[in-house]
Amino acid sequence: MAATLPLIPLVMVPATLPSQAPTRTDGLRYAKEHSGLARMTGDELLATVPELTGLARIEVDPGNEHAVATPADLVKTARHLQTVLDRDDVTGIVIVHGTNVLEETGFFLNLTLDSDKPVVITGAQRPITALGTDGPANLYDAFRVAGSASARGMGVLVVANNEIHSARDVTKTSTYRTHTFKSRETGPLGFADGDGIVFYRAPLRRHTSASEFRLSADTALPRVDVIYTHAGANGDLATAAVGLGAKGLVIAGVGAGSTGDMRETLAGLVRDGIQVVRSARVGEGRVVMLDNWQEPGMVAADNLNPQKAALLLALALTRTGDAAAIQAMFDSY
Repeated sequence: MAATLPLIPLVMVPATLPSQAPTRTDGLRYAKEHSGLARMTGDELLATVPELTGLARIEVDPGNEHAVATPADLVKTARHLQTVLDRDDVTGIVIVHGTNVLEETGFFLNLTLDSDKPVVITGAQRPITALGTDGPANLYDAFRVAGSASARGMGVLVVANNEIHSARDVTKTSTYRTHTFKSRETGPLGFADGDGIVFYRAPLRRHTSASEFRLSADTALPRVDVIYTHAGANGDLATAAVGLGAKGLVIAGVGAGSTGDMRETLAGLVRDGIQVVRSARVGEGRVVMLDNWQEPGMVAADNLNPQKAALLLALALTRTGDAAAIQAMFDSY
């Protein structure tokens, strides 16, 4: 029986899910410097959910924990995951990830991994030691999805709260509530219900095996900064970011992507060869080119939030400096 189960490696990055607090009622101060307790290892975490042995042969990745704090970390981790996916005996991968930037790692992997095998990312809002922790259920569902034939070709998936989301669309929406992950406008792809894994739609934007972005040992992502627009904001931070080495800027614009009083400064930076992408801070809706705030040479982020737009822009800049070509990428991914 065990030999027929799918082989699914468990990859871990720093996260809340395996963290430990000193008491079951403490869901806030579970970092080691506060609790004195280290995060569980992969083997320790798996031991808390013995039901997983009925789902898969689970191989704890020897490289755990993998860092994802910098662009270089992301490239290194993605390249490692590619070597795992390239193994003929591996069915899919489950990644345990901190929820704060889970959506960014997921989107980056969605753009760079060359495989149709399921890659499932999960996390938790409460540490494994907490009353009512969401960790074990999310972990169990993640392995269910990773072992499901219906998840193949769906790109990188985020599984939490019994829902299956595309890494492109999902975002964290709540600081502490367990229903934090939502694909605001598009909704989940499907559900991890008690009777099975059910998909209702598939992502249409380019991803994984259909993506043009491939990472090599010498891939270095250029610096891209996100500048937040607000009442009273001007172009000084944008100018400073470029002075500090930014090759591209993503503007978290007000409303439908207005850059406010930054507009003139940004237009000048575009003329100087800096790529500027207009996104929006509002959380839903598209930013489009043919509107009131577009300047020649700017790129519209469509419905990508600022943090995801920054990752796509960084990858785009490894291939081209042409704004029209970069716009075509934002229209495709």
